Amino acid sequence: RELEATTNHTMDLNLPWIPQYSQDATGDSPSVDKESVYYVWSLALTVIFTVSVYLFEGLLDDRQKRAYQKTTFPRELEATVAEIDRERLAKSKSTDSDNNNSKPTTTLQSDDDDKTKKDDNDDTKSDLSKPLLPQLKDKFKKSQQYGLDKINFGMIASTYDTLEGVAFLLLGFMPYTWDLAAQMGHDWFGWSQEADEIKISLIFLAIVTVIGTITSLPFELYSTFQIERKHGFNKQTMGLFFSDKLKSLALTFIIGGPFVALLLWIIKAGGDKFYLYVWIFLFCFSLFMMTIVPTVIMPLFNKYEPLPEGSLKTRVFELAGQLKYPLTKLFVMDGSKRSAHSNAFMFGFGSNRRIVLFDTLLEQVKEDEILAILGHELGHWKLGHTLSNFWVTQVYFGAAFYFFSLTFGATELYAAFGFTQFTPTLVALLLFFQTLWAPVDKILSFLLTLFSRHNEFAADKFSVDLGMSQMLQSGLCKIHLENLGAMAPDAWYSTYHYSHPPLVERLAAMMALDQKRKQA
Repeated sequence: RELEATTNHTMDLNLPWIPQYSQDATGDSPSVDKESVYYVWSLALTVIFTVSVYLFEGLLDDRQKRAYQKTTFPRELEATVAEIDRERLAKSKSTDSDNNNSKPTTTLQSDDDDKTKKDDNDDTKSDLSKPLLPQLKDKFKKSQQYGLDKINFGMIASTYDTLEGVAFLLLGFMPYTWDLAAQMGHDWFGWSQEADEIKISLIFLAIVTVIGTITSLPFELYSTFQIERKHGFNKQTMGLFFSDKLKSLALTFIIGGPFVALLLWIIKAGGDKFYLYVWIFLFCFSLFMMTIVPTVIMPLFNKYEPLPEGSLKTRVFELAGQLKYPLTKLFVMDGSKRSAHSNAFMFGFGSNRRIVLFDTLLEQVKEDEILAILGHELGHWKLGHTLSNFWVTQVYFGAAFYFFSLTFGATELYAAFGFTQFTPTLVALLLFFQTLWAPVDKILSFLLTLFSRHNEFAADKFSVDLGMSQMLQSGLCKIHLENLGAMAPDAWYSTYHYSHPPLVERLAAMMALDQKRKQA
């Protein structure tokens, strides 16, 4: 069939705003109440909200940019890390005193010692025991430049994303793409949008996915091969980059296609209470993804090998046993194949739990510090953070789809965006999350960020209570060094964006806990 649409609307500021492309020539439809608040305000308020969020986040970006332009090392961080160095040096001297008759061991060097003593065999390992403050100061300029490059590029990318999003709304990208998908389904397979809505929805989703991949590709390439490579992090080849991209697209279609088809079928067949069935489906799908992502999907991108036998492996299993964490396997991941950044994470269910260490992490910190970092990660499990995050996500899904069910029949809402003839279920869902739910999602995202920061402090305290405070502090400093983390972030920016508290806040909190323990 031929596309039935109009592209002769003239946009002005008079309400209601009408997209340049809609599904009929006149916009007249007996089922649409043109006096409805949905019809009059939906498009205009969506554009206004999108631009308002962009301006607000742009203000925060500008504050962070000014923070990155500072050339003076932050005093609070300097005082905090200096105290950590003094405690490490005191502990090192105490250890040496207790082991005068034993084999010589590497000790923490003072600033003066550092100028005269060098480890001729392994400079990298000697850095692991050097005072932290001089190293942080030495990397401060590089860290600031790295952050400045990222924030400048991020502001450009954000501007493009906002302009693209607003342009797509005003031009009627969504109804045009749906009509294109419907025409392709009709011409190629003889489908009609009424009888074969789910099948055409998959064509629509494929078109949107491919367009999104293409428009985001230049930004990803610049970020990876310009910014990350400039600062020594990117290890990817162009071939590996595009291989990853193709794998990701394939997985999106292989897993995402059936998921969307089943989701749409449940919504259409579930009646007025469809949100309950959707909730159950999403719960099961979440468990399914938590199972296959680390065991099936992630190995497609990285190699996972058992941690070699040795002291570290023995001590990790001992720590897990002490906390009754049912650790069954301990892996090393070849993260260095793509990036010099480091990390560690846990996954698994029930009595089958696993821990993964990036190979870069093993090179950047000492064994005791790895144990302290894992103490922090195991703290998340022991304190129920992993489970609480899972249930928060499920409640979020349930609430979102319940409110979606209340607006599912709001034809005026969809007509405001150009769907005046036929509103597909997938489009109704996308428009709900883009319009009515968008402000709620922003607020909830911010609250979840605050919740995450609270959990990070709690996990730090858990590691401190295990007697690992000093090792966790030094380990975090070294990871910050190697990853060129922000050392002087803007308070507003970090509160809004950071799921983990800034380094100085975490260090100060742990030192305060240490002081309380000493006084007790």
